Amino acid sequence: MDSYPAVESHGLIGDLQTAALVAVDGTIDWFCAPRFDSPSIFGGLLDRRRGGHFQIAPDGVDHVCKQLYLPGTPILITRFMSADGVGELVDFMPVAGDQATDRHRLVRVLRMVRGTMRFRLDCQPRFNYGRDSQELEVHPEGSLIRSATSAFSLSRVRYANQLTEQHDVRRTDEGICLVATLHEGEVGGVVLETGIDPDPPRRYSPDEVDNLLASTRDWWRDWLGRSHYAGRWREMVERSAITLKLMTYAPTGALVAAPTAGLPEHIGGERNWDYRYTWIRDASFSVHALLDLGFTDEAGRYMRWLGDRVRDADEAGAPLQVMYRVDGSPDIPEEVLDHLEGYKGSAPVRIGNGAATQLQLDIYGAALNAFHVADSQGLHITHEGWRHTLRAMDWLCDNWDQPEEGIWETRGGGRNYTYGRLMSWVALDRAVRIANARGRPAKIGRWTAVRDRIYDQIMTQGYHPGRRAFVQHYGNDVLDAALLAMPSVGFVSPRDPMWRSTLHAIDDELVSDSLVYRYNPEASPDGLPGIESTFTMCTFWYVDALARTDRLEDARLTLEKMFTYASPLGLYSEEIAPSGEQVGNFPQAFSHLSLISTAVNLDRLLDAGR
Repeated sequence: MDSYPAVESHGLIGDLQTAALVAVDGTIDWFCAPRFDSPSIFGGLLDRRRGGHFQIAPDGVDHVCKQLYLPGTPILITRFMSADGVGELVDFMPVAGDQATDRHRLVRVLRMVRGTMRFRLDCQPRFNYGRDSQELEVHPEGSLIRSATSAFSLSRVRYANQLTEQHDVRRTDEGICLVATLHEGEVGGVVLETGIDPDPPRRYSPDEVDNLLASTRDWWRDWLGRSHYAGRWREMVERSAITLKLMTYAPTGALVAAPTAGLPEHIGGERNWDYRYTWIRDASFSVHALLDLGFTDEAGRYMRWLGDRVRDADEAGAPLQVMYRVDGSPDIPEEVLDHLEGYKGSAPVRIGNGAATQLQLDIYGAALNAFHVADSQGLHITHEGWRHTLRAMDWLCDNWDQPEEGIWETRGGGRNYTYGRLMSWVALDRAVRIANARGRPAKIGRWTAVRDRIYDQIMTQGYHPGRRAFVQHYGNDVLDAALLAMPSVGFVSPRDPMWRSTLHAIDDELVSDSLVYRYNPEASPDGLPGIESTFTMCTFWYVDALARTDRLEDARLTLEKMFTYASPLGLYSEEIAPSGEQVGNFPQAFSHLSLISTAVNLDRLLDAGR
């Protein structure tokens, strides 16, 4: 437990209210409860000694580990293979439902497939990011561990020959440990149940656990069966869809940017952020991906959540906030956990996110584009929702032409970002389209006039004649991969010479093989030390831009190359380092939703070309 596993050597399991990361060695090293944004119970991913973990793995046996998902589900199977035998650890969380609860179950079943092997179970929780003291009670059917802020029970599954007989349990200072030998055909199992006041450990029967496994499997396969996608990259698209669903908080429909916090964008660097919240931008982009696959209910639930945020901002007389908690609350103060060393020593470890109160104008474009896409699929905005949207557009008309922090959430002061202006244009354009299509009352004359002013400004100030490219912000010549979205949002024709020369410049400067950098921080300082890795979402946007510019073979090859950077389970973090390893929070919604949208669009264009 002294070394850190690679970020990509984890699987994600969850119950639609929270999630856990399971490393390939059988260690749960990230688990927060009762929600994604709750304090961690197991946080070894951010500090191997102080963070806490829950490991089930071979003891004193030379072995190799591999992971796979049960097809069509997030049920994770970790295989331990040695000269003495093969064992399988099955991890899953039964679906928690649409009502918020502090009761969550995490089931771990160990089966000896062949031969004989000695295993160790080591459960060492550290509540509240390792800040709380805790008490351990050993009961006849398991253990109960509690702190001032949280608690959980660990119950046995009573198989005929099982891992957790009472005499095998050794109590440690703050957790439990046991060692047992399993022979071929034998099974061991435990069920972890969280809650402020959990029930005492109880006996689970094998049939009860088997039923939980079967119902979880069937629920996910039934859900995935609603997908309309049958294209070339079905396995990657479906895994991305499951991953997005795992990161959606079922009681509200809000999608978190990632289930983790503090994972560095550069090992040893300071760009370590908490992504366990719902960004207006990220979640709004998911609407297109969800509707592309046929998941109308999920898109509709998020649209209701988004409509509530537009209402709250209107009633408070304030602009939209960049991000919110999954329940819609806006308070996300940022603090540093000085007692944690960070992943591979990457400090500081931050929880909360100070970017929540930044001015990022592009979120209005993301929100209104989501309203427009949803409207085209029959998810029409309500009268009340439209009333609040009118005032949001009034605010944007008054405030679009001012410095901001931009899509990349820089901390070096506001600038006139071209992407922010682009998405302000999108917001007003989509508002006009909805009003015209549905006969809604609107200030169409004003919206159209401001939209056209933004267009003219981008074309005169956002395009650098010397670079022959649209640039990151006015008055500089720095390229920005966010502008790969210009054709997809309809601002510029993909055949326009100004766009083609922009794409050529990005090809030359920001693309490394199939991978794309967001921008060059040395040429455009962002107020933070450290280097940039390639940004996964931008690579998928690049594929889409290539496809729209009739470079279909380049687009297909780039996408296929990008798939080689996926984790063994088909997951993507935020960024990919020059070494090819994944860095940043993991898995990231932006990466997976852009994969889906890009694959769907490239399929369509390839089919049309053929």
